[in-house]
Amino acid sequence: MTQHRYVNESAEVYDAIVVGSGITGGWAAKELCEKGLKTLMVERGRVVEHRKDYTTEAKPVWEYPNRMKVAKKLIDEEYAIQQQCYAFHDGTKHFFSSDKDYPYHTEPDAPFSWIRANQLGGKSLLWHRQSYRMSTFDFEANAKDGHGNDWPIRYEDLAPWYDYVERFVGISGNADGLPQLPDGIFQPPFEMTAPERDFTALMKDKHPDKPVIMSRCAHLTAPQKIQVDLGRMQCMARNECQKGCSFGAYFSTQSATLPAAARTGNLYIAPNSVVESVIYSEQTQKAVGVRVIDNDTLEQREYFGKMVFLCASTLGSTQIMLNSTSKRFPTGIANSSGVLGHYLMDHNYNAYVTASIEGYEDEYYIGRRPSSLYIPNFHFEPKRYHKAFKRGYALAGSAARADWQGLGASDGFGTSFKNMLHNPGKWGIGLGAQGEMLPNRDNQVQLHPTKKDKWGMPQLSINCKWSENETLMMEHAAEVSVKMFQDAGFGDIHANVNYAPPGLAIHEVGSARMGRDPKESVLNGYNQAHDVPNLFVTDGASYCSTGVGNPSITFMALTARAVDYAVKEFNAGRL
Repeated sequence: MTQHRYVNESAEVYDAIVVGSGITGGWAAKELCEKGLKTLMVERGRVVEHRKDYTTEAKPVWEYPNRMKVAKKLIDEEYAIQQQCYAFHDGTKHFFSSDKDYPYHTEPDAPFSWIRANQLGGKSLLWHRQSYRMSTFDFEANAKDGHGNDWPIRYEDLAPWYDYVERFVGISGNADGLPQLPDGIFQPPFEMTAPERDFTALMKDKHPDKPVIMSRCAHLTAPQKIQVDLGRMQCMARNECQKGCSFGAYFSTQSATLPAAARTGNLYIAPNSVVESVIYSEQTQKAVGVRVIDNDTLEQREYFGKMVFLCASTLGSTQIMLNSTSKRFPTGIANSSGVLGHYLMDHNYNAYVTASIEGYEDEYYIGRRPSSLYIPNFHFEPKRYHKAFKRGYALAGSAARADWQGLGASDGFGTSFKNMLHNPGKWGIGLGAQGEMLPNRDNQVQLHPTKKDKWGMPQLSINCKWSENETLMMEHAAEVSVKMFQDAGFGDIHANVNYAPPGLAIHEVGSARMGRDPKESVLNGYNQAHDVPNLFVTDGASYCSTGVGNPSITFMALTARAVDYAVKEFNAGRL
């Protein structure tokens, strides 16, 4: 395998600098390197090497002191926010950032849970891998209903780039022929359980407007040459994903984009380098590099490049931009519009319904499948909007049979208890909502005027709240799920609508949005800053609306498209 080249001090002027190494940073580096540009990837966190540093992979539950639970004292001191993430446990905590080291500010009436993973690979090691294209309706929604600025691109602009990244990533799924959920380049889907198959057929008859399909996920089920050449193998359905996967069966920076970039010979990596700001030249009116603080020594240094790609996550990139001030940009680089930091959004996961299923005692399944049932948004255009709210939501869940883990609260010991553990429990099913959040200028992030972090950078101050639109949407999602379960004949139905604040979907987007009008947006339709032509932002900060589906595959497509445009401009001498 190609060895990565790490740098510390460097006087070189690179063709491109990529800030961040997560899903978008990995893609930017891969594309730039494969197009022949000498590229420096700058990562604020430590190095995580594929396979070697998956230190808890395959470690069984009983070898952990507290059976995967993290000690309360450690949670209280370092992980009070991070422990809310679905992927956090004793086998993954080393991939999460300590809240003590990464403080931020929120108002008491507007809490926000910021989940962070500052290391090489970023949150690509921890994501849930669900991969859905945005649709024509998602890109047109703002223009049609008047909430948010119009996207400067349409589905047709991104479709070939979706194809491009899906072939490389490897997406498991079905071609379902749904207008609100475009089909893609798929490897075979995972199988439904018997109750799921029957539920799908029944809903086709009783709720034909709510098709139940198998979810689409970034797991290899039939690896192609493009993946095998990188050492990636078929998914074993172990549910070891967030501990790191030595098979490379799920897509991450470590398994895919980083080795692809490294084998070109054009990639250099500066780890433990906290980007404090983008260096801007008043003379050339371009970005000329980045100013960093050493993660360990706190010493400052600078790296120089002919173009800069910010891929540090929505809030990470926005923090860097807000902190990059100059005579021309006193409120942050490329912020002549004043929009930078505004229109922060996240998906709303605040409704969940469960039920029990009678029968199917002779049915079983094997493995821990990384996919689920999925019901795409059925309020996908204005004429389909519910009268109480605009936009819509998807539903996702699964039917499974309780095993010995589900009997953990049972009393007993000895032979009778052991025998009980051999018998699986009843079947159950759950559906959770994933709702869209409307763009709202008041939902914003800014630099705190006095509070700083350990590197001396101003902390972010986040103010982001659900509107009544999102609350009513979740209440309706619960009602619909209950009705579907009732019509399926399920019992013991329980609905839960909570009002947890934004952040825990980990799909934050929108704080450096793209648009056609430089007075109303930070970026153009190629993720290029209106004000600074050689500065690109390709992570979720560029979004104009959340859409409904998980955003990561769109992040990848936007990044590949932006690099293609940037390199053409670079080669033509326009950057």
